[in-house]
Amino acid sequence: MKEDIFDVLIYLFENYLDNEIEMFGDADAIATELIDAGFEQPEVSKAFDWLESLTEESTITPAVSSAFRIFSDQEKAALDLECRNFLMFLEHSQILTPISREIVIDRAMALKNENINLDKLKWLVLMILLSQPDDVVAFSRMEDIVYGLIPASLH
Repeated sequence: MKEDIFDVLIYLFENYLDNEIEMFGDADAIATELIDAGFEQPEVSKAFDWLESLTEESTITPAVSSAFRIFSDQEKAALDLECRNFLMFLEHSQILTPISREIVIDRAMALKNENINLDKLKWLVLMILLSQPDDVVAFSRMEDIVYGLIPASLH
């Protein structure tokens, strides 16, 4: 089975994180379940590392609240124009704050060698918003976008 880290993350989200089960309490049992389900050990380890990094305290602070975002060449290579526009749409729609936007970009960049398309980015944003306990409304709005309940484009 050729799966990538996103497949593992989505599986974890749908089976553990979305149900607010404390995932890291029994990480070994969950890792074994993932391997039994056909996921490869390296991808399982990368997914757990990625999720653990979300629990670390963020030190990202925007210098100016009215500033605009310029993407670096590395970010442009990892996030195509559609993904970058979507991030700006989410911030304009107040689903992402400047801080959560930076966390999304940071976590996307941490997924080296992964092909990040718009669908994967939506899941990435949803998982990050879930890790931010004070963003319940933003999480709910993003969940509607991920599951196709509302359109994800500017008019």
